[in-house]
Order: sequence, then structure tokens, then C-alpha cells
Amino acid sequence: MKKIFFITMVSLSIACKQTPKKKATTVESNTTEKEWVDLFDGVSFSGWHQFNSSEMSTAWMIEDGAMVLPDGTGSGKGNNIVTDKEFTNFELSLEWKIVEGGNSGIFWGVKEGEGYKTPYQTGPEIQVLDNEGHPDSFNNPNFRQAGALYDMVQPSQDACKPAGEWNHVFISINYNTNKGSVKLNDVEIVNFPLSGTEWDALVANSKFKDWKDFAKFKTGKISLQDHGDGVSYRNIKIREL
Repeated sequence: MKKIFFITMVSLSIACKQTPKKKATTVESNTTEKEWVDLFDGVSFSGWHQFNSSEMSTAWMIEDGAMVLPDGTGSGKGNNIVTDKEFTNFELSLEWKIVEGGNSGIFWGVKEGEGYKTPYQTGPEIQVLDNEGHPDSFNNPNFRQAGALYDMVQPSQDACKPAGEWNHVFISINYNTNKGSVKLNDVEIVNFPLSGTEWDALVANSKFKDWKDFAKFKTGKISLQDHGDGVSYRNIKIREL
């Protein structure tokens, strides 16, 4: 009996040693979203500078956690500001507020250099506008209303708040999927391609059709426009895709 018990235990011991252990598998997700990053900390202009300059424009100031271009202090085109860093595929979230009758804009794909005098020579624009008080809002089609892909794609509806109130805009630019979109105050109002025949047709039917370097750079800086009118921006965040 003892012999049988001994043989049985030895057999079990060998079997246990020979049974392969399952290796723990770690699955790495390729869909992990990157973190949102502040482009404006609310207290300084760190990460920004005046277009084609190493310094920040003195026309802009910071008030109550917002970067502000006071009405009448901008020269209109001369105090455009850009990010220090360049971006390609991203989601941009920010709030803007415009004075009555005011005009400004948000650009991407902006390049600096001696051959460029303003951001809009290279960067497409998402319009910032007082829809109730600026004449551009009443064009037909409304390619220049707030939230429009300026002079190219009109908003599906007017989702803009009145002058003096904060508007939230969410801009998505993804060259990998060839899709761009704009949400204004949580309403998706604009969708557009970023390349190909459809994009080429949009450019060909716009004021930019003969501009050599317009929208030629997938990677570029983000810019906020000095159009000569008072405008404020805050809670500026970006997430690269």
C-alpha cells in the first residue's frame, strides 16, 4: 500500500512539473487617447509669440484668465499671434468672445518666414465673428459666419451667441482620416475634407484659389487673429491625435 501511494505521488509530481505554465499576456492598446494639454495657462503668454517675431505682441493682455486684444488697440493684421509649437492632427477646444461688430479668426497649418506677412497666407481659418452685427454674416452663402471654414464652407446653422458672450468652439483636424469639423456651443455646424478633389474644389471656388502656399502645410502653428477688433480667448486646450 505504501509502495502504491509513493508511486502515485511521484507520478503527480512529475506531471505537475511537465505541465507548461501559461504566460501572462499584456495587450497594449493602440487607441489610447493622448491627454489634453493647455495652450494657455491663464496667467502668461508662455508658448505664444507674435507672428514672425521672437517676442509676444504687446497689444495683447491677460484679464481674468483670458488673453485679450482690447478693441481699437490692434492694428488689424499686425498683432496676430501663433503657438511656439507646430501640430498636425489634433482636437482644439477654446472659448472666444468678440465685441459688437467684431471679427477675428482661428488658424491652423500656419507657417512663418520672410515670404509670409500674415497667418492666412498659409493657414485655413475658422471664423470668429459677431453674427448679429458684422456685415460678413449676411452674405449668401454664409461662408463668413462664426464657425465657418472661412470663405469655403458655411455653417449648417447659426449657433453663435451674441457679442460680449463666451462661445465654445471645438475644432477637429485629422489628415489621417481626411476629416475636419467644427462644433460651436456643442452644435456640429461644419464638416469638410482636408485633401483630395473635394478640398481642391473648395479652394478653387474661394478667394484663395491663386494663393500659392494656402493650406499646403499639414503641419504648422495655430494662430489667433488681430483683425482690429476687440476679442478674448480662454481655456485653450489641444489634444494631438
